[in-house]
Amino acid sequence: MSEPDTLSPPAPADAAAPWRPENAAALYHVDAWGESYFHVNAEGHVAVRPLLDSEQSIDLHEVAEALAAQGVHFPVLIRVQDLLSTRVIQLNTAFRTAMDEVGYQGRYTGLYPVKVNQLREVVEEVLDAGKPFGGGLECGSKAELVATLPYLTDDTTLLVCNGYKDVAMLRLILQMQRLGKTVLPVVEKFGEFERLRQLALDLAVEPRLGVRVRLATVGAGQWAGSSGDRSKFGVPMPELLTLVERLEADGQRDALQLLHFHLGSQVANVQVLKNAVKEITRIYVSLVQRGFAVQYLDVGGGLGVNYDAMPLGGGRGGVDYSMQEYANAIVYGVQEVCATEGVPPPTIVTENGRAVTAHHSVLIVEAHAATTREALADDTAPPEDAHELVRWLYGQWRQLHNDTEPYSLGQLLEVYHDVVEQRRNADTLFAFGYLPLEQKAFAERLFWSSALDLHRRLRRLQPEWLPPELAELDDLLVDQLLCNFSVFQSLIDYWGLGQLFPILPLHRLDEEPTRRATLMDLTCDSDGTVNRFVSPNAEKRALEVHPLREGEPYRLGVFLMGAYQDILGDDHNLFGGVTEAHIYVDVSQPGGYAIENRIPGVTVEEMLARVQYFPGALQQRMHMLLKHKTRTGVIRAKQAETLLDEYSAFFRLPTYLDPSAESAEP
Repeated sequence: MSEPDTLSPPAPADAAAPWRPENAAALYHVDAWGESYFHVNAEGHVAVRPLLDSEQSIDLHEVAEALAAQGVHFPVLIRVQDLLSTRVIQLNTAFRTAMDEVGYQGRYTGLYPVKVNQLREVVEEVLDAGKPFGGGLECGSKAELVATLPYLTDDTTLLVCNGYKDVAMLRLILQMQRLGKTVLPVVEKFGEFERLRQLALDLAVEPRLGVRVRLATVGAGQWAGSSGDRSKFGVPMPELLTLVERLEADGQRDALQLLHFHLGSQVANVQVLKNAVKEITRIYVSLVQRGFAVQYLDVGGGLGVNYDAMPLGGGRGGVDYSMQEYANAIVYGVQEVCATEGVPPPTIVTENGRAVTAHHSVLIVEAHAATTREALADDTAPPEDAHELVRWLYGQWRQLHNDTEPYSLGQLLEVYHDVVEQRRNADTLFAFGYLPLEQKAFAERLFWSSALDLHRRLRRLQPEWLPPELAELDDLLVDQLLCNFSVFQSLIDYWGLGQLFPILPLHRLDEEPTRRATLMDLTCDSDGTVNRFVSPNAEKRALEVHPLREGEPYRLGVFLMGAYQDILGDDHNLFGGVTEAHIYVDVSQPGGYAIENRIPGVTVEEMLARVQYFPGALQQRMHMLLKHKTRTGVIRAKQAETLLDEYSAFFRLPTYLDPSAESAEP
């Protein structure tokens, strides 16, 4: 089944009214996923308002033009650094508001889980923004532990260490505790507790630790597997009780300082969160009543980002709550249980990375070419010696093209069946040698011209339901835009998990988009395709775009890219990381922004080194190959020298397409 609005872009409310930027904002659902940050400005460009309580806007198309003028190669990842601090402030403000409303006597500490985006500039920006609120960090591996420890300049800054930890990690953590740092290893399995306990004895250190509890509550949404009985992490209740009894026997009730649970990185349903908070708080209350000095209640991450086309949609790509409701659910839940039992409330800890970083990154890609289905001209005639089948296809197309009478859905379906059958017959005749190549090609053009006219009539008809064959026709007729990027490097969650990301043109949004397209990347794999897009209805298989113009760049923005996508991408086809540009609001500069940092994308040489190919060895091999061709008279020595120079120059080039080189002389 297909929804009618998959057939064409929605028209303005008044069909006679000209297309305006507001129509584009509605078409691409900018208000839903862009929250208050992204909008379409009067020039028809996508822009961002990254500051709290400020209308200062940065035109992203102008940023892209400025980078191109500086010789920057696309694709480019733009980081709007001010959005990081904005999100941190909003999150802390939401918890303060919730705590003030119920008179919560504890504190709130927001941790940034660096796995979401380990880039140093991102981590430092988040830390700086969180400093007034007592923010901290979370790590989950040796490398992340080594990266985060030097940032604990204040002994009270909390660093939570999740994931499986070997003896070397546990030893370093205990040594940092000895220095007075607030570094807490979270026990994921009972055996890890035993190792930590023995190490602490060997080092003569009073350990401090947290425990991740495997709750009965199961999360909802894409990452629900992070919770419940099948979760790879967490201590089940019987083992938690054994752990507690061991600490009691050792006289170390003060050692257990943190309780932790995690429902996944994008909790879709707020009611699930409420249930989990009450469950973990019950455990906290029980331990406090047994004399344990638990200070922190870590509810993990999960604050969702709305990738959906509907505000608070709660669908596959959305969430059914706001940031304030998220904070209320946690604070109210903890307060209710603690007040009922007469237990002092703990410091609430969250580990929200997606909600902090997702909005700040925008991937900008250029469309280099379009493959389209073009209709035959009105004056087209079949060749004089055309086969009977070709003449039939021609007559069917002319009738469909020129007939002024409307067709019913049943008639359109019958015509489609007929032209599909005749196209197959043409294929068979050609395979057996009864149809010349020229007439086979003409038959295909007649088929696609008929399909386009069928599609045009379907748009006019706007049926409530489409038969599967006609729904498939809608997919077959879309354009294919070849875009300068790799799905595997930049959109790994789209490829691996089916996560949709908002995509729209950065400019020309004051023009109505008259084409529909899927996006093809540069890789040699059929999976390197984006053919599912954000939509409030059934799955949307094509994006509304504009016709490409000769000599004019056409750029698309992929939004909400800041969480995981930057860091998870692989080296498929050796394309590697893209160029980055970090921008800040600066009203003293033209355009109201400043590009503070530019990180070039990787070069061919850098990518080859990752798979153990090095310039010296490769150039030597190429030299020997050319030397052999010179000796056998295939090329002259001067030609070989020039070719070797051209080959060597490749090591310094970017891995992605360079349009500026297409017209350059060799």
